[in-house]
Amino acid sequence: MKVLNTFLLTIILISNAMAQTTGKYATINGLKMYYEIHGKGFPLVLIHGGGSTIETTFGRVLPDLAKHHQVIAVELQSHGRTADIDRPLSFDNDASDVAALLKHLGIVKADIFGFSNGASTTLTLAIKYPELVNKIVVASTMYKKAGAYPWLWEMMKSPSFDNMPPQLKEAFLSVNPDQKALLTSYKRDVARMQSFTDMKVEDINGIKAPTLIIAGDKDVVTPEHAVEMSRQIPNAQLLIWPGGHGDYIGEITTIKPGITNYPVLSVIETFLVQH
Repeated sequence: MKVLNTFLLTIILISNAMAQTTGKYATINGLKMYYEIHGKGFPLVLIHGGGSTIETTFGRVLPDLAKHHQVIAVELQSHGRTADIDRPLSFDNDASDVAALLKHLGIVKADIFGFSNGASTTLTLAIKYPELVNKIVVASTMYKKAGAYPWLWEMMKSPSFDNMPPQLKEAFLSVNPDQKALLTSYKRDVARMQSFTDMKVEDINGIKAPTLIIAGDKDVVTPEHAVEMSRQIPNAQLLIWPGGHGDYIGEITTIKPGITNYPVLSVIETFLVQH
């Protein structure tokens, strides 16, 4: 455990050093939104999962993605360095914020890569702001409640802050030391999941952007739902990867010392560059 904690601390320190030279804020929709830009090329927006930051979701793969893309990594309302504001936390609001950020940056079109709740935001972007979206990668997400295992919804009936993964808590506080902000973020994410409503099938059917769906075979979402979603979205490709919720990109609660190579990136790169 001591080795793992040292490993996590090293990752956080490196990520924070990178953020000091690349991190900026944009005031959009009444939100002071934190974002980072890495690399050059066609824009690729990274949208983290619930309770997360840029580093916790994408810290292991962002440097490789930035070799071929202009990576724009965001932190959403009430997450990490982006403070909360007086409005509900919702996929619609998150999508509106990302769309407003792209317009603020003068980006006409971008690829979007979202993980978990960030992938739900990505689906919403593709539905509501199709003019801004080129291709989407949606990882470990569902468009309806039945797409997740029943244990998730049972857990949401009586959630506990004590059960929030310590890696997420430590990483959040490393970029925002406000304990109240962390607790607020947790409560916001729980409330959103407790009120989760199915997306309309016709909206999913209407997604025009080429789509890559990724899920672990032992994920929060079922492989069967990933297959179903791939058949509902036109121009969709599907990848079921061995492992759990984010193993394939080194999400911080899944990383193991010594693992620095994530082969799924080659699949993502091939998808993004193909015509």
